[in-house]
Order: sequence, then structure tokens, then C-alpha cells
Amino acid sequence: MDIIIWILIIAFFILSFIGILFPIIPSVLVLWLGFLAYHFFIDSGELGWVFYTAMIIFTIILIGADVIANSYFVKKFGGSKRGEQVAAIAVIVGSFIIPPFGILVVPFIAVFVTELIQKRTASEAVRASIGSFIGFLSGSIAKVVIQLVMIVWFFATVAF
Repeated sequence: MDIIIWILIIAFFILSFIGILFPIIPSVLVLWLGFLAYHFFIDSGELGWVFYTAMIIFTIILIGADVIANSYFVKKFGGSKRGEQVAAIAVIVGSFIIPPFGILVVPFIAVFVTELIQKRTASEAVRASIGSFIGFLSGSIAKVVIQLVMIVWFFATVAF
């Protein structure tokens, strides 16, 4: 039975990384399903309060990573507040349109059009779109690193 649970835990961890490319999959929730599967089906005492407190902090950082990175880079590249909001929505919509490339192309185009509607020049709109693209990439890289830290911490805790 333990082998099946371990396969499930590893599948959850892999699925959490797939969720970075397909935002419809809630990466952090799937990651937590792996932790909870271990806790409830293998050993309820091994993952203590220090582990869970750290994972909650990392979870908060994970949730904020996309929003913070996207907002920061769209602003830094001269985008409007509306451009920031459209970029966040377009990442989700883009995951359904030509996945996984839609999460790159759709926000870029959406921010570009939004900035043009906001009476920005074409070069300002392109610049804001590039900011959206860099924000998405930065947020994704941050999420991969944080998720890796969480998973390594999990395995270090259960192995030793």
C-alpha cells in the first residue's frame, strides 16, 4: 500500500510543476495534496509544526509570486494599472488557448492592445507587453525554485 501512496505523492509533485505551465492546475494545492497524502496515509507524526509552518510561508510566497512579478515588470516597463490587471487575467485565459504557448502569447497581445486603448504609443505598448512577458517568466522561475525547495525539504524531513 505504501508504494501506491508514494507513487501518488510523486505524481502530485510532478503535477504541481505542470501547473506552472497550465495555471488551471492549482500547483500549490496539488503540492499540498502530496504532503497530506504522506501525513494521513504513511506517517502522521513525521511532518511536524516546523515543516508545516515553513510550507505555509512558502505557500503564501508562491501565491504572491505571479502577482508581484507581473505587476512589478509591467510597471517597470511603463505599463498602466489596467495593463497589469489584463496581464493577470490573460495568463489564465491563455492557458486554454494553444497551451502552453498561450500563456506567453495571449498576455503579450492583451497588454499591447490594452495599452493602445489607454492612448499609449505603439512603442510604449510593446514595452509594457515585454514587461508582462518578463514578469510571467520571472514569476514562473520563482515558483519552480520555491516548489523545489518545498519538495526537497519534504524529502529531507521524511528521509532523516
